[in-house]
Amino acid sequence: MALPFDRGDDFARDKPALHPCPHLHGGFGCGIHAGLTDAGYGGCARYDCKGAGQRVMRELFPDADWWRDPGLRAPLADAFATMRRIHEALVLLNAARALPLPAPLAEDREALIALFHPPADWTPATLAAFDLPGANRGLTAFLRALRAHVPGRTRG
Repeated sequence: MALPFDRGDDFARDKPALHPCPHLHGGFGCGIHAGLTDAGYGGCARYDCKGAGQRVMRELFPDADWWRDPGLRAPLADAFATMRRIHEALVLLNAARALPLPAPLAEDREALIALFHPPADWTPATLAAFDLPGANRGLTAFLRALRAHVPGRTRG
C-alpha cells in the first residue's frame, strides 16, 4: 500500500503511493504471489523491506486496519519509510560485525547498532521524532572509516 510503482519492466501497471495493489486481498496477502514475475511484477519479487513493514504493523500499529480507515495510510507509510531506513542501516552495521576491527571502531559499530535498534516500546510519535539525519551522519562517518578494514579494498 505505501509504495508507488510505475508501469515498466518491473511492474505491469502504475500504482500510486498510499493505494493498495489491486492484487492485495483482504487478508493482506498477494493474490498472485506464486507467479509475480510471470505476471509482470518482478519488482515485487525482488523487493525486500528488511522486515520494516512487518515491524511497523506488528509493533507500532498492531491493530491498524487501513482498509477500513484510509486515514491510517499516510502515518503507516511515514513510519514504514523511517523504519526501512533504520533496518537498512542495521543490515550494514551487522555485516560490519564480520570485519576484524580495532576496538574503537568496534565500539562505534556497537553504539550505532544500539542507536539504530528501535526499542519495542517505540510509538509512531517517538519513531517520527527519531533523528534519522543525525544517525545517518554517524553511520556515514563509520562506513568511511571502514574502508581501510574491508578485505580486498585498496586504499585511496
